[in-house]
Amino acid sequence: QVQLVESGGGLVQAGGSLRLSCAASGRTFSSYAMGWFRQAPGKDREFVAAISRRTGSTSYADSVKGRFAISRDNAKNTMYLQMNSLKTEDRGVYYCAADFRNPYGSSRMGAYDYWGQGTQVTVSS
Repeated sequence: QVQLVESGGGLVQAGGSLRLSCAASGRTFSSYAMGWFRQAPGKDREFVAAISRRTGSTSYADSVKGRFAISRDNAKNTMYLQMNSLKTEDRGVYYCAADFRNPYGSSRMGAYDYWGQGTQVTVSS
C-alpha cells in the first residue's frame, strides 16, 4: 500500500507560480515512478508530467513543457511540481500517482497503481 498526499494548491493570478508537493508513505519511495495528472471541471483527467524511479528522467505533456518542472527527493519521500507562467487553462484538481510497473512512469492513467486525493489549483485572469 502507498499513501499519497498532495499539497500546495491555491489561487494564483495568470502568469504566477505555484509549487505542488506530493508526500508518499507506505512503500520504498524509490521503488516506483510517479506522475502528476489534472482534471478541469467538466473534462477528463489528463497527464501532466512523470518522473522515473531513481534517475530523475522526466516527461511532460506538450501543454506544460517549458513552464512546469517535475522533481522528486527520494530522501524526503516527496515529489514536486513547480508550475510557472500559469495560464487559466491550467486550473483544475491536480493529482499525484505512483507507478510500480514502469520505471520511467507513463502518460496513461491506467499505468498508475495509487492515487492521492488531489489539490485544487485556481488561476485567475
